[in-house]
Amino acid sequence: MKKFKWELIIGLALLAGIVAGAKSQLAPDWRDKLIRLHVVANSDSEADQAQKLQVRDAVLEVVEPILDDVHSAEEAKARLLSELGSLTQAANHALDGSPYTASVTLQREQFPVREYDTFTLPAGQYEALRVTIGEGEGHNWWCVVYPSLCFAATTEEFTELAVSAGLTEDEAALLTGQQDGFVLKWRIVELWQALLAWLRAL
Repeated sequence: MKKFKWELIIGLALLAGIVAGAKSQLAPDWRDKLIRLHVVANSDSEADQAQKLQVRDAVLEVVEPILDDVHSAEEAKARLLSELGSLTQAANHALDGSPYTASVTLQREQFPVREYDTFTLPAGQYEALRVTIGEGEGHNWWCVVYPSLCFAATTEEFTELAVSAGLTEDEAALLTGQQDGFVLKWRIVELWQALLAWLRAL
């Protein structure tokens, strides 16, 4: 038992070091420079998942001109809040003929580590434009609407957009994986947080 205790202490110390190293590479407020899109399907049925993508496309079509000339996350947030009605209308128009309706809110949400084609976002709380369809019990679709990163095709394009939103080039490099090992470190941060929650529950 004593050996296990020391192994746990050493393991926790190593994890803490990795977590501190990962967190020190990004400014404390860097997440506040992004706004994510979170579309939640009614269920995991094939039809509901297809509807989720239709609603996503309809919302993004409206979001694009709203945020076209925006230069900060705060301005983007204000624009989106003022247009929640038109975004809700667009989402429900895409559901025309469906028994479900959609609600659209702008709120803080906890996200896990998420890997996209050209970048990875670590776990944490982000501002999110959340679109909930029906019961909202199906799989999610996530991306970033500010800056417009939902369909960033290349690392260079992502970096340019991220820097325009206020991230540093070093932060963008971490998110695109150009600094090796950080996706793994972020996953270890998630593990660390889960472990702390487990220890608190003991």
